[in-house]
Amino acid sequence: MPSKVIRIFFAFVMFFTSGLEREIEALELGFQARDVIAINILLLPDDALLSRAEAVNAKLMEIYPEGFALDDSHQPHITLIQSYVHVANLENVYAAANEVLRRVKMSSFKLEAFEYEYFPLGELGLTAITAKHLPELLQLQADLIEVIAPFTVKIGYSSAFFTTPDDPIIPPHLLHYVSTFVPDHSGDHFVPHLTVGLAPKAFLDMMKAEPFEKLTFSPQGAAVYQLGHWGTAARLLKELEVKQ
Repeated sequence: MPSKVIRIFFAFVMFFTSGLEREIEALELGFQARDVIAINILLLPDDALLSRAEAVNAKLMEIYPEGFALDDSHQPHITLIQSYVHVANLENVYAAANEVLRRVKMSSFKLEAFEYEYFPLGELGLTAITAKHLPELLQLQADLIEVIAPFTVKIGYSSAFFTTPDDPIIPPHLLHYVSTFVPDHSGDHFVPHLTVGLAPKAFLDMMKAEPFEKLTFSPQGAAVYQLGHWGTAARLLKELEVKQ
């Protein structure tokens, strides 16, 4: 067996049995498992929440230009579920999600955005506008979790995400976050939020200390996106059917 073939074979084995270092080796050999995809079933904000999110994002980009702007590859959204699914089952996921959403009148959801929060990443923070729990929203999430459960898998690698050749590796904490979103970030642990960008924690602590102008909003749509770096909604896979 040629030496390169042997190296690729061992990279294949190690890719599925080890961690980030082995994943990097496999990627360098041109191997990526493409049968699993990291998805986000999400709600789209109304104009009021979108306007607030874009204004905050612009401020964060002034403070930390190395962050990310809200755009087509960083779609502003409220996450309902993040999960790994087999690519072959995507159509089943879309159909199951649509069956649930057809029973929900989205315009009746009145959520209240009430504070800023951030997820610490070293000296930086991944910042979000957070909203209060709503029983109807928790029920929607629970129903979606139930119907897509048959199509989910627990483990995904960087190849499951939307990445670029210059930055193909997803950090381990995000791989783990998606693996454990259900149950760690669902049900009683669910925090409805819209991620607005990155900034130094020192600035975010000052921003959190300022009074927050509360905002009531209703979701204006739903979709399935492929996840990207920072857990962003990076690539539209399917717009879902929503009853307004």
